[in-house]
Amino acid sequence: MSKSRLIVPLLAFFAFAPLTFAESDDFAALKKMIAEQLETRVTEVKPTPLPGIYEVIAPPMVFYATKDGRFVMTGDMVDLKTRMNLSQDARIAAKKAALDLMGEEAMIVFAPKDVKHTITVFTDIDCGYCRKLHSEIAAYNKLGIKVRYMAYPRAGVGSDSYNKAVSVWCAKDRNKAMTVAKSGGSVEQKTCENPVARQFELGQQLGVNGTPAIVLENGQIYPGYAPADKLIGVLDQVKAQLSLKQ
Repeated sequence: MSKSRLIVPLLAFFAFAPLTFAESDDFAALKKMIAEQLETRVTEVKPTPLPGIYEVIAPPMVFYATKDGRFVMTGDMVDLKTRMNLSQDARIAAKKAALDLMGEEAMIVFAPKDVKHTITVFTDIDCGYCRKLHSEIAAYNKLGIKVRYMAYPRAGVGSDSYNKAVSVWCAKDRNKAMTVAKSGGSVEQKTCENPVARQFELGQQLGVNGTPAIVLENGQIYPGYAPADKLIGVLDQVKAQLSLKQ
């Protein structure tokens, strides 16, 4: 198990062997040290309003470190004067970055010709509402919604649902196999190198606790099924909010 997973449920400090580095705007040494200590990929280190404390982005995680790299801590940083949660936006962005790092080449994608929105759906082959969502895939595509599937077999690695997800991935035509499986049909059982276990683990790290779990374009998770005509309204609103922040 990666050491990085040890920090996920904690709200405490961890001591590491100290590493000194020159005080400058370049946090490469701190970034490298934390990545090595936690055996994870660190994409960004930046200062926070709290002197001597730095925000560390290791998708999908956000945590904080002292500038000498000796301590890290998890939890929310809140400005009590403004009542703002300074960790919230960073945490959502880190979740989105984690999906980007996974890459579409590791997903099963149903895309329209004219893409207006993109959603990433953690799905279970045997989940009833997941099947309902997939039965309307043409409606999502018609509205310009690209659907990227990630496997999340709720019963875990090695379960029947897990094996079905692997068989779908290993099929010659993954999209066709997904549609057959989602309709209750039989897909030839196959094994091959696949991302199913990695996607299940990522879903757990993102806080997925049910399926379908729809990750919106801003990194927020919309839990459960939503018909296309309702989801398009949510996506339009998210896109408008993102435009205001730019």
